[in-house]
Amino acid sequence: MPSARLLVLFGSQTGTAQDVSERLGREARRRQLSCRVEELDSYPVVNLINEPLVIFVCATTGQGDPPDNMKSFWRFIFRRSLPSTALRQMDFAVLGLGDSSYAKFNFVAKKLHRRLLQLGGSALLPVCLGDDQHELGPDAAIDPWLQDLWEKVLGPHPVPLNLDLSPPGVLWPSKFTLQFLKDTPSSGPEELCAAGTDPQGPPSELQPFLAPMVSNQRVTGPSHFQDVRLIEFDISGSGISFAAGDLVLIQPENTASHVQQFCQALGLDPEQHFTLQPREPGVTCPTRLPQPCSVRRLVSQYLDIASVPRRSFFELLACLSPHELEREKLWEFGSARGQEELCEYCTRPRRTALEVLCDFPHTAAAVPPDYLLDLLPLIRPRAFSIASSLRVREEGWPRWGGGQGDKGPGGGGPMGQGAYCPLPRPTPRGCRSWWPWCSTRPASGSPAVASAPAGWRPWTLRKDLSGCPCGCGLGA
Repeated sequence: MPSARLLVLFGSQTGTAQDVSERLGREARRRQLSCRVEELDSYPVVNLINEPLVIFVCATTGQGDPPDNMKSFWRFIFRRSLPSTALRQMDFAVLGLGDSSYAKFNFVAKKLHRRLLQLGGSALLPVCLGDDQHELGPDAAIDPWLQDLWEKVLGPHPVPLNLDLSPPGVLWPSKFTLQFLKDTPSSGPEELCAAGTDPQGPPSELQPFLAPMVSNQRVTGPSHFQDVRLIEFDISGSGISFAAGDLVLIQPENTASHVQQFCQALGLDPEQHFTLQPREPGVTCPTRLPQPCSVRRLVSQYLDIASVPRRSFFELLACLSPHELEREKLWEFGSARGQEELCEYCTRPRRTALEVLCDFPHTAAAVPPDYLLDLLPLIRPRAFSIASSLRVREEGWPRWGGGQGDKGPGGGGPMGQGAYCPLPRPTPRGCRSWWPWCSTRPASGSPAVASAPAGWRPWTLRKDLSGCPCGCGLGA
């Protein structure tokens, strides 16, 4: 009997849905199933009519909005012209990720589930509703749902008798190989690759505009517990037009001290160069990563070593660990029964991936470079609202004013332009690696800025009304 052909499609805003999808892919391969994992907007949606078994993993952002990397799919799947029998050959399941503190909890997953049924698809299971507010996180709903899913999938497609179910500790090949170069290339090719092929094009994720930071002012009193900043960028010559309330994306960077600490923990030479090659067909290299690239650049600008690691991080580390005691503890953190302890150790104190690696030195020293991109997520741009108006110009140049927000220790993303937001104070652990990068490089440092008015509805204040604007919770 042929094995099932499984397709996992995800829509992810912060990386959680992608992490769950890759976990699904690993679990499928353990069960000897052929499986592909793809972004929803990267997958040719017209090919869904040829897919027998699809698992959709989608997050809900904002007030019931789909993630950015599934918006094209979202528009297509809700076309009224699609026939009610379009997906009659497809079995599907939907796994949602959301936050129950919001009114439209898991709205995208629920709506997608209903729409797939309307198009003739057959649901294997009720929609799974992962909740960030649960004390154990979304895994509290995902783990039992996955057990039921594999029973449904393996019913008509059991593991062949001549093949065994792979145990959880089996180390699967990495997605990429790092082929290190004997000779160190000049910095020219790497810089040219990073700069993109169309320097005259509009700012985007692949072709950002490097905007010097010209001002960094604290707007709260020195005794206030929140460090709220107004940060301004010079965008002269960018051609960017905006209105107050538009969004801008800021690309953060890890600090030099953290990069050095990471390389020492893993025994990497930061000056060594490599080329990245996918191990399997159909897997693409990160588009922003230059070829060739130095280890220093990979760690400083691409690997999110300051992120709070997810469960899959500990599962992979356990597979790589040669140290018995460390391996046992890592397996506990990566197991379903160890999620409460993982929450106490990592999630609540916002312990970073770099800190975890330093806590497990024998394991960190044994991590092969090929697994770096499997182990750590890529640094994602952070979105912030613009606080100033294009009509207001000082000293002849337009400026973006803003700050960064998260009150808790170790919470939030990098600095950026936006409405006044609270900046966490630098901690001894240095969780906010982006904060020193911004505050210590005011004029020469150029954070990568990509204009992105992401789906907001324009509004204006009536001129006949008077009022006092305030930023609630900001101390301003």
